[in-house]
Amino acid sequence: MKRESQFRINFRKLLQNKLATVCFFVLILELILVIFAPLFTKWDPNATDLLSRLCPGFWASGSDKFKPEHWLGTDELGRDIWARLLYGGRISLEVGFIATIIGLVFGTLFGMLAGFYKKLDNIIMRIMDVLFTFPGILLALLIVAMLGVSTLNATIAISIWAIPSFARMIRSRVLQIKQEEYITAIQSLGAKDWWIMTRHILVNAMPTIIVIATMRIANAILSIATLSYLGVGVPVPQAEWGGMIASAKTQMYQAPYLIIVPGVAIIITVICFNILGDKLRDILDPSLKD
Repeated sequence: MKRESQFRINFRKLLQNKLATVCFFVLILELILVIFAPLFTKWDPNATDLLSRLCPGFWASGSDKFKPEHWLGTDELGRDIWARLLYGGRISLEVGFIATIIGLVFGTLFGMLAGFYKKLDNIIMRIMDVLFTFPGILLALLIVAMLGVSTLNATIAISIWAIPSFARMIRSRVLQIKQEEYITAIQSLGAKDWWIMTRHILVNAMPTIIVIATMRIANAILSIATLSYLGVGVPVPQAEWGGMIASAKTQMYQAPYLIIVPGVAIIITVICFNILGDKLRDILDPSLKD
């Protein structure tokens, strides 16, 4: 009951911030649209129609080329932009969530082991430092180059890229919690390490983990968009926001909406996750409470 009531209190605090509330409901709406994409569009995102290529969207409703059934227009192959936006968003969010969860699981494990055991600290953190020496996107490109181009391999690459960040921040939090008097008291009573780590340290580090994960999802979405733009992310012709921008480069002057539409989708999604994560940090981080 206490956890449920605390959840309600934190959720109420979140909704008290108008900007965070807007971001929260925008993300909920976006999730509904991409998960139930077939209900919101009748078009196959990969179906081509050269007779309908480069039709403008609703902003050109007075034009002869405008077709109401393609309200966001069509691309250079006659594919419906709205359908590709929804199905592409499904892939972007799916990769963002899965890569974040994988990075979170391993990052939390390594971070907790490094923070709790001094003997493992130096070994684990030196390995994390080696990964940190590579710029993030270059590390992802290297991993994809070794594994091959596919959505799965891009997800693995992004998750590996996320592990050092999670491990370092969680280690820092574990070191703080480990110094608390109640941890010392529990240890003096003979509690086993795994019990202390799972029942006390992990539970108290959970707010930090939630905040880091929320912000990391935005980073993962940007990462898969970048990899797809470079041609090593989601394979064509599968729809993905970064890939949509890449395929529209040759038409950017003739049909700028081909870049603007997926670009705006990426911007809105990333900003909403970042704002939501920032507000969650204000609510859940004990050091920021009065």
